[in-house]
Amino acid sequence: MAANKIPSLFEWAGGMQAFVTLFDKFYDKVLADELLEPVFKHMSAQHRMHVAHFVAEVLGGPKTYSEEEGSHFIMISKHLQKYLTEAHRKRWMELLLETADELQLPDDPEFRSAFLAYLEWGTRIAVINSKESEATEAANTPMPAWGWGVPGGPYIPGN
Repeated sequence: MAANKIPSLFEWAGGMQAFVTLFDKFYDKVLADELLEPVFKHMSAQHRMHVAHFVAEVLGGPKTYSEEEGSHFIMISKHLQKYLTEAHRKRWMELLLETADELQLPDDPEFRSAFLAYLEWGTRIAVINSKESEATEAANTPMPAWGWGVPGGPYIPGN
Protein backbone atom coordinates (compact mmCIF):
# COMPACT_ATOMS: atom_id res chain seq x y z
CA MET A 1 0.00 0.00 0.00
CA ALA A 2 1.36 3.42 -0.92
CA ALA A 3 2.28 5.54 2.09
CA ASN A 4 -0.17 8.27 1.09
CA LYS A 5 -3.10 5.97 0.23
CA ILE A 6 -5.39 5.27 3.16
CA PRO A 7 -7.42 2.12 2.50
CA SER A 8 -11.16 2.08 3.05
CA LEU A 9 -12.43 0.12 6.03
CA PHE A 10 -13.67 -2.42 3.45
CA GLU A 11 -10.16 -2.82 2.00
CA TRP A 12 -8.49 -2.93 5.42
CA ALA A 13 -10.89 -5.69 6.54
CA GLY A 14 -9.90 -7.89 3.59
CA GLY A 15 -12.40 -7.09 0.86
CA MET A 16 -15.66 -8.76 -0.07
CA GLN A 17 -14.61 -12.31 0.80
CA ALA A 18 -13.93 -11.20 4.38
CA PHE A 19 -17.49 -9.83 4.69
CA VAL A 20 -19.12 -12.82 2.99
CA THR A 21 -17.28 -15.20 5.33
CA LEU A 22 -17.96 -13.02 8.37
CA PHE A 23 -21.71 -12.94 7.86
CA ASP A 24 -21.95 -16.57 6.79
CA LYS A 25 -20.21 -17.79 9.97
CA PHE A 26 -22.04 -15.21 12.06
CA TYR A 27 -25.51 -16.27 10.91
CA ASP A 28 -24.61 -19.90 11.65
CA LYS A 29 -24.16 -18.73 15.26
CA VAL A 30 -27.34 -16.65 15.19
CA LEU A 31 -29.39 -19.66 14.14
CA ALA A 32 -27.90 -21.70 16.98
CA ASP A 33 -28.54 -18.97 19.55
CA GLU A 34 -31.49 -19.32 21.92
CA LEU A 35 -32.28 -15.58 21.94
CA LEU A 36 -31.71 -14.74 18.26
CA GLU A 37 -32.86 -17.89 16.47
CA PRO A 38 -36.58 -17.07 16.81
CA VAL A 39 -35.99 -13.66 15.22
CA PHE A 40 -33.94 -14.97 12.28
CA LYS A 41 -35.27 -18.48 11.65
CA HIS A 42 -37.42 -17.29 8.73
CA MET A 43 -34.72 -15.25 6.99
CA SER A 44 -34.32 -15.81 3.28
CA ALA A 45 -31.47 -17.87 1.86
CA GLN A 46 -30.04 -14.61 0.48
CA HIS A 47 -30.11 -12.75 3.82
CA ARG A 48 -26.49 -13.46 4.74
CA MET A 49 -25.23 -12.24 1.38
CA HIS A 50 -27.44 -9.14 1.43
CA VAL A 51 -26.12 -8.15 4.86
CA ALA A 52 -22.53 -8.83 3.78
CA HIS A 53 -23.01 -6.65 0.70
CA PHE A 54 -24.78 -3.93 2.69
CA VAL A 55 -22.11 -3.66 5.40
CA ALA A 56 -19.30 -3.93 2.85
CA GLU A 57 -20.80 -1.04 0.87
CA VAL A 58 -21.26 1.11 3.97
CA LEU A 59 -17.60 0.55 4.85
CA GLY A 60 -16.36 1.65 1.45
CA GLY A 61 -16.81 -1.43 -0.70
CA PRO A 62 -18.54 -1.82 -4.06
CA LYS A 63 -22.13 -0.66 -4.43
CA THR A 64 -23.41 -4.20 -4.92
CA TYR A 65 -26.23 -3.83 -2.43
CA SER A 66 -27.58 -0.48 -3.61
CA GLU A 67 -27.17 -1.21 -7.32
CA GLU A 68 -28.44 -4.81 -7.37
CA GLU A 69 -30.23 -5.73 -4.16
CA GLY A 70 -31.89 -2.82 -2.42
CA SER A 71 -31.38 0.52 -0.73
CA HIS A 72 -31.03 1.95 2.73
CA PHE A 73 -34.81 2.44 2.75
CA ILE A 74 -35.34 -1.24 1.91
CA MET A 75 -32.95 -2.31 4.66
CA ILE A 76 -34.84 -0.13 7.13
CA SER A 77 -38.12 -1.61 5.93
CA LYS A 78 -36.85 -5.14 6.61
CA HIS A 79 -36.73 -4.29 10.33
CA LEU A 80 -40.24 -2.85 10.66
CA GLN A 81 -42.45 -4.54 13.24
CA LYS A 82 -39.75 -7.01 14.30
CA TYR A 83 -39.89 -5.60 17.86
CA LEU A 84 -36.21 -6.07 18.58
CA THR A 85 -35.07 -5.54 22.14
CA GLU A 86 -31.83 -4.24 23.61
CA ALA A 87 -31.06 -7.83 24.58
CA HIS A 88 -31.40 -8.88 20.92
CA ARG A 89 -29.14 -6.01 19.83
CA LYS A 90 -26.45 -6.75 22.40
CA ARG A 91 -26.41 -10.47 21.61
CA TRP A 92 -26.24 -9.73 17.85
CA MET A 93 -23.27 -7.45 18.49
CA GLU A 94 -21.59 -9.95 20.78
CA LEU A 95 -21.83 -12.78 18.25
CA LEU A 96 -20.69 -10.62 15.35
CA LEU A 97 -17.62 -9.32 17.20
CA GLU A 98 -16.83 -12.84 18.41
CA THR A 99 -16.97 -14.04 14.81
CA ALA A 100 -14.78 -11.14 13.65
CA ASP A 101 -12.18 -12.17 16.24
CA GLU A 102 -12.35 -15.83 15.22
CA LEU A 103 -11.86 -14.90 11.56
CA GLN A 104 -9.04 -12.56 12.52
CA LEU A 105 -10.51 -9.43 11.02
CA PRO A 106 -8.15 -6.56 11.78
CA ASP A 107 -8.05 -5.88 15.49
CA ASP A 108 -6.05 -2.67 15.44
CA PRO A 109 -7.72 0.02 17.56
CA GLU A 110 -8.51 2.30 14.63
CA PHE A 111 -10.31 -0.31 12.55
CA ARG A 112 -12.19 -1.79 15.48
CA SER A 113 -13.20 1.67 16.67
CA ALA A 114 -14.71 2.55 13.29
CA PHE A 115 -16.21 -0.92 12.75
CA LEU A 116 -17.77 -0.96 16.21
CA ALA A 117 -19.05 2.60 15.81
CA TYR A 118 -20.91 1.63 12.64
CA LEU A 119 -22.31 -1.55 14.20
CA GLU A 120 -23.47 0.35 17.28
CA TRP A 121 -25.14 3.00 15.14
CA GLY A 122 -26.69 0.51 12.75
CA THR A 123 -28.02 -1.87 15.39
CA ARG A 124 -29.52 0.97 17.39
CA ILE A 125 -31.26 2.27 14.24
CA ALA A 126 -32.55 -1.28 13.60
CA VAL A 127 -34.04 -1.49 17.12
CA ILE A 128 -35.72 1.90 16.72
CA ASN A 129 -37.15 0.98 13.30
CA SER A 130 -38.28 -2.44 14.53
CA LYS A 131 -40.88 -0.77 16.70
CA GLU A 132 -42.38 1.17 13.76
CA SER A 133 -45.08 0.06 11.35
CA GLU A 134 -43.71 2.13 8.46
CA ALA A 135 -40.38 3.67 7.58
CA THR A 136 -39.94 7.24 8.71
CA GLU A 137 -37.12 7.99 6.25
CA ALA A 138 -37.57 9.01 2.64
CA ALA A 139 -37.36 6.22 0.07
CA ASN A 140 -34.36 7.95 -1.53
CA THR A 141 -32.34 8.18 1.71
CA PRO A 142 -28.74 7.54 0.68
CA MET A 143 -26.76 4.57 1.89
CA PRO A 144 -24.67 5.35 4.97
CA ALA A 145 -20.98 5.82 4.25
CA TRP A 146 -18.66 5.01 7.13
CA GLY A 147 -15.00 5.94 7.22
CA TRP A 148 -12.13 5.94 9.65
CA GLY A 149 -13.52 8.81 11.71
CA VAL A 150 -11.28 10.55 14.20
CA PRO A 151 -8.32 8.14 13.90
CA GLY A 152 -8.14 8.95 10.18
CA GLY A 153 -6.68 5.63 9.08
CA PRO A 154 -5.38 2.27 10.21
CA TYR A 155 -2.92 1.78 13.05
CA ILE A 156 0.45 0.87 11.61
CA PRO A 157 3.14 0.39 14.24
CA GLY A 158 6.10 2.66 13.76
CA ASN A 159 4.23 5.33 11.77
